[in-house]
Amino acid sequence: MAQLWGGRFTKETDKLVYRFNASIDFDRRLYREDIAGSRAHVQMLAKQGILTEEERDAILQGLAGILEDVESGKLAVTEEYEDIHSFVEANLIERVGEPGKKLHTGRSRNDQVAVDMRLYIRRELGETDRLLKGLLKTLLAMMEEHIDTYMPGFTHLQKAQPVTLALHLGAYFEMFKRDRQRLADIYERMNYCPLGAGALAGTTYPLDREYTAQLLGFAGATANSMDSVSDRDYVIEYLSALALVMMHLSRFSEEVIIWNTNEYQFVELDDAYSTGSSIMPQKKNPDIAELVRGKTGRVYGALMSMLTTMKGLPLAYNKDMQEDKEVVFDAIDTAKGCISLFTGMAATMKFRKDVMERSARNGFTNATDAADYLVNHGVPFRDAHSIVGRLVLYCIDRGISIEEVPLEELKAICPVFEEDVYEAVSLKTCVEKRLTAGGPGRAMMEQEIAASREYLAKAPVIGEKGEETR
Repeated sequence: MAQLWGGRFTKETDKLVYRFNASIDFDRRLYREDIAGSRAHVQMLAKQGILTEEERDAILQGLAGILEDVESGKLAVTEEYEDIHSFVEANLIERVGEPGKKLHTGRSRNDQVAVDMRLYIRRELGETDRLLKGLLKTLLAMMEEHIDTYMPGFTHLQKAQPVTLALHLGAYFEMFKRDRQRLADIYERMNYCPLGAGALAGTTYPLDREYTAQLLGFAGATANSMDSVSDRDYVIEYLSALALVMMHLSRFSEEVIIWNTNEYQFVELDDAYSTGSSIMPQKKNPDIAELVRGKTGRVYGALMSMLTTMKGLPLAYNKDMQEDKEVVFDAIDTAKGCISLFTGMAATMKFRKDVMERSARNGFTNATDAADYLVNHGVPFRDAHSIVGRLVLYCIDRGISIEEVPLEELKAICPVFEEDVYEAVSLKTCVEKRLTAGGPGRAMMEQEIAASREYLAKAPVIGEKGEETR
């Protein structure tokens, strides 16, 4: 059992306790970050005269060799080590001898794991942001394609008013855009380096923490040594942002599932993103959308787990905080996988424009416009609302739409109706005359699409100009 401690102890750790305490099973994925932090630390130690240049070069060469061998598969991260830190240090000492024993000078595992997690979360913020930007590009292309695709807009899952598919998709564009903005906010707050904070109270060595932060691409060093090793706000914020991403994906997935039913038939899912039934040959199931919807709870669980873990911890570091990894890694992997798969599913969906338009026509989505027509001809709105309500009942009894009611029958309900009412309640008119900002009218949608295109062109992926963690 390779451990970084032991001088104080006279007995070996019980094997069950060791396994319970060890984190190598899951923190092995931090090997890049651990080596990056160690490289920066040793360069700073040499700059400050704490190590010689020869010792620095030997350690750097050894760390480079470990990284290369792990990535090539030549060196495995095995369970004989307690954690990723002991793996790196033990292999370094084996390779370079005495200089390797000086790597941990002026450093604690508390600030070491803190910098590893910050580097890792920072990298994953960028990866998540890149995937979201890809999804937004897909949505924008769909909006451009469907600027004139009419469909019913819904409230309470009841047909409400006619809109366009571009407007509907644009709502999700705004959601995922806000998700990107949240990720960028988190990045700005968490991009400070805790290395040099020691166990909780700094160190007596003359460390240059700003230089270490600079080497690792951080904006600066963290301000308080106790907060440096006990802060996991950035982890919780990231999980919160991922929970919102998953909530948005789940809402969209729910609509795809509904639209894919025989009752709606708004959308046809590509075979590559559907599955069949083992017993019913006619089935084509929206499994990807359903799994995205289902996995949302998994990410929510990770957020609640971390909030619960942190809620009662006194300062500074406590072993409870080792729980910041396993569920967090799983949540990140889950969310990234869902974004990627949903993007592919969305890009290959085929919309049934004729069915969507027919659904809008047959759902009295133009009833509000019929009332507005009467108002524009001098009828008080409350009276107009009542008149059109009776007109809708009249149409339901006969199984027809408002546009199909002959003019003389319309006049029998309200003499104010004239021939121009048919133009006023057509889907095209109902959509096009909604020219308030953010509405479905073509002119407004063209502005929204142009603004969205400009946003994607100007909003770089987090860390695109970025930091080096290798």
